[in-house]
Amino acid sequence: MYTVKQLSRMTGVTTRTLRYYDEIGLLKPTRIGDNGYRYYDDKAALRLQQVLFYRAMDVPLAAICSIMSDPGFDVLAALQSHKAELNARQSHLEQLISTVDQTILHLKGQQTMKTAQLFDGLREQHNPHQAEAEARYGKEAVQASAQRWQSHSKAQQEELIAEGNAIFSELAAVMHQGAGSPPVQTLVARWHQHLRHFWPAEKEHLPNLAATYRDDVRFRSNFDKIDPDLAPFMVEAVCLYAAS
Repeated sequence: MYTVKQLSRMTGVTTRTLRYYDEIGLLKPTRIGDNGYRYYDDKAALRLQQVLFYRAMDVPLAAICSIMSDPGFDVLAALQSHKAELNARQSHLEQLISTVDQTILHLKGQQTMKTAQLFDGLREQHNPHQAEAEARYGKEAVQASAQRWQSHSKAQQEELIAEGNAIFSELAAVMHQGAGSPPVQTLVARWHQHLRHFWPAEKEHLPNLAATYRDDVRFRSNFDKIDPDLAPFMVEAVCLYAAS
């Protein structure tokens, strides 16, 4: 067990912040002693690690509370998501550093750069999920998916986007019937077929994708706009579908 002061020294989080995390229910102490001191065990320390990972990736505290208060929150899935994003950030930073180095040499007259090369690494900001997707699924798979998507006309793409939104809205409307109910499972199967228009998703890969919807704040925020319970519900429903 660790006291507030011990946990603070070990993590760098101030005692005031730890007390605030307790107040908002984000990190409750494992027990409170007769002397009123807060004590934290290793499980609480692991939870604090998750909080700090999300903070390091600029996730707002309110969003962290929402994600981690979910009964279906999965630490391993969250760690996998963190690793994918950190790998993507590392790759992007390495590209930026390379561009800086080459530009310095270019300005010193020691190397010539084409104008387009000045923006290597900077263009990726227009598609922030690509590097992460490549880190998680492989560059070839991501490129194949992009080609499949681009093979559709603009009108077809708009129809597919509308279809995806319709599926999620319809899922929210039938959540009360249960994850294993026929209406829900029919919609999950429809979602699976919808994915095949741009991603060759096999059944066994679907739970991980659904977990990303729940645990990655960038995706979760879109689902929360429909219904705050939709993303975790999808994980349950998709797991049942994948096991059938």
